[in-house]
Amino acid sequence: MVAGDGPKGVNARQRVAVVGCGHVGVVTAACLAELGHQVVGVDINKALIDGLRAGKVPFVEPGLMDLVVTNTGLGRLSFTTSYQEALAGAGFVFLCVNTPSTAAGAADLRYVRGAVAQIAGALSASNDRPLIVNKSTSPIGTGETIEAILGQTFQGKGDRPPIAANPEFLREGSAVYDFFHAERIVIGADSLEDARGVAALYEGIDVPIILTDIRTAEMIKYVSNAFLATRVSFVNEIAQLCERLGTDIDVVVRGVSLDSRIGSAFFKPGIGYGGSCLPKDVAAMRHTGNSVGVAMRVLSSVQEVNIAQRGRAVSSIRRLLGPLEGLTIAAWGATFKGGSEDLRESPALDVITLLRNEGARVKVYDPALAAASSVDFADEICGDALEAARGAHCVAILTDWPEFADVDLDEVRRLMAGRLLYDGRNLLRRSDVEAAGLTYCGVGRPPTLDSSRVAEVQHVR
Repeated sequence: MVAGDGPKGVNARQRVAVVGCGHVGVVTAACLAELGHQVVGVDINKALIDGLRAGKVPFVEPGLMDLVVTNTGLGRLSFTTSYQEALAGAGFVFLCVNTPSTAAGAADLRYVRGAVAQIAGALSASNDRPLIVNKSTSPIGTGETIEAILGQTFQGKGDRPPIAANPEFLREGSAVYDFFHAERIVIGADSLEDARGVAALYEGIDVPIILTDIRTAEMIKYVSNAFLATRVSFVNEIAQLCERLGTDIDVVVRGVSLDSRIGSAFFKPGIGYGGSCLPKDVAAMRHTGNSVGVAMRVLSSVQEVNIAQRGRAVSSIRRLLGPLEGLTIAAWGATFKGGSEDLRESPALDVITLLRNEGARVKVYDPALAAASSVDFADEICGDALEAARGAHCVAILTDWPEFADVDLDEVRRLMAGRLLYDGRNLLRRSDVEAAGLTYCGVGRPPTLDSSRVAEVQHVR
């Protein structure tokens, strides 16, 4: 069922509980409060809740702290460690807990199961039967799992709470923007009435809303992330071919992405995708396919290409420097992408680990890490990019923080002990790097070409 454009106008204000105050949970709670709802966030982490009550948001997320502080001050948003307090009188309960990967690649549902059991326990002593909305990224069939857990508690106690699925499509670093400027809202439920009830919470956001069954909603989330991951691995494989054939990946991508059927999103070569979503969702979808006898050969290749990109980055550096034993490498970036503090499944960390495994000393600078940070993945955490470059035989750009494109390359050259700049995110122009007296190495950019000097896009009538 496609509901078409999102509802307009002022919605009926609802009392909403949000279970799990991680990145997705806090964004969901704050944004629903901004829409006018009475929202209570609940988490068993007391230190996290105390911080949120004080207006401290532990995530790098533009606009989020302002929303938390404003709506807390207006009395529309609060936080607690008590499920009973959070769920009292709630019409909707959003489930926003983590679903990490198991060693076999399946989604680990222990936090979902635990949260649902807590919800059921809190509701069993009351007459409240709010609609439980699963926003956690969960494998196809999780709806039935939630139903079974609720059924155990409410057997013989009347109707169990209804459930729905409302997957999130929030990018770290732009999650608040994505919430209010969504490209679609997907809601799965057993009844059209329940689906419409969830949709009404988003009134005021003009966006297409897809109303469907729970399993289909769960599938939409996984297919979306799996396809984005496929685009990243595909362009990285093409970048390898460009290097071998002496063609420039930048111009190839530009020419291909101007096709409206293809576009440019997630279509830039680098050291691979990472973060809390794409790696585990690809693994979970592949595991789901295998569990029902469907070999997910494309996703298997996507994973293989992505992991191999880390090793190729180190191979590129070794090819130009020789053995890395005893050399100093400045790693610019540790988080999985610029604009985020998230180190989960970061390809930059894999590259750093591989460099150290070959005997290199790695100095790391990342804008999201304090210079005094105590970490085990680096030999030194530096306070800025130039400090990291001092005495380095190679600077390796591993995360696409915009500030790396603005560093004074002449000063970098003066501070370095060597001359190599490995651009694992293709942030810089070869001509600018070489003009500073450095040796440039990018991804899919063969050393015999610098198309940035000659390439242009012309609009011809």
